[in-house]
Amino acid sequence: MPLRIAVDAMGGDDAPGSIVAGAVRAARELPHDVILVGIESRVTEALHRYAQRPPNLHVQHAAEVIEMHEAPAASVRKKRDASVSVAAQLVKEGQADALVTAGNTGASVVAATWRLGLLEGVERPGIAILLPTLHGVTLLIDAGANIDPKPEHLQQYALMGASYSQHVLGCAQPRVGLLNVGEEESKGTDVLREAYTLLEHTPGIQFTGNVEGRDLFDGEVNVIVCDGFVGNVALKASEALAQTISRILRRELTRNLLTRLGAWLSQPAFSALRQELDYAEYGGAPLLGVAGACIICHGSSSAKAIKNAIRVAAEFVEHDLNRHIIESIRRSTTSLRGSESHHA
Repeated sequence: MPLRIAVDAMGGDDAPGSIVAGAVRAARELPHDVILVGIESRVTEALHRYAQRPPNLHVQHAAEVIEMHEAPAASVRKKRDASVSVAAQLVKEGQADALVTAGNTGASVVAATWRLGLLEGVERPGIAILLPTLHGVTLLIDAGANIDPKPEHLQQYALMGASYSQHVLGCAQPRVGLLNVGEEESKGTDVLREAYTLLEHTPGIQFTGNVEGRDLFDGEVNVIVCDGFVGNVALKASEALAQTISRILRRELTRNLLTRLGAWLSQPAFSALRQELDYAEYGGAPLLGVAGACIICHGSSSAKAIKNAIRVAAEFVEHDLNRHIIESIRRSTTSLRGSESHHA
């Protein structure tokens, strides 16, 4: 049965152009209905460049837009007919199965949380991103939704991240690490030390202890848990490093005839590397913990990234991830309560 994916057509640095382009590609390549939510005249104008509009592509009018620079909570409260809010409302009312947005990240988190609510047992949502590693991908949570979490929030991130890794990414027994400034249990802030103790005694996850920044890309763990401030800095630093390495390689490989020849001979390897490091391949980051499926994309997302984000949104729903998250948190809570009663 085809799913219905609501796409915030006005969110992103190049909206609605690249968003519409990605939605058209998704509608042509995927067996799902795509609903472009935004100012109808501008969305329709962007659609005019395509000779044939796919029959499974629809437009839903939303009169307002939340810009990238606007304060998240205030803008969502003030602009009730904003495209991201209307798209979230479609999911809440069952007119869409998932939401995809490349707009203001904070506003996207607020709109999804306010409109959809949180899953049973979840106190704070977390943005989960996929990092390319030496051994597949590692999921990092949180990448910017909650910059001042409590230890219990980090514990829930671990449970939610492990559920995603297992049921969507296909990892049978996800290994979970806590991002810290050292491997020792005593390292880090009070919050991290308390979170370490909680994770050590949390049923349902395979906690391996602390991991450091140098461990982000080695693939030794499948899920890395951190607060939104640290996670977002790690994400942005990783993106900048990848771009810098790419520019240095391009400069050095075109320096003279010999290096150009070497570059030509190495094209297959460079193409594989480019694909593996391209964020567009991963589409977007799921916002775990909300009572619905919400995928948050990079503000500069290309048409390829939007198409893949729509695919990721569909996979989220098809794997019934939220049910698995609820069951995981419920089992963990029940087990911990039972253990406390036994010790009492």
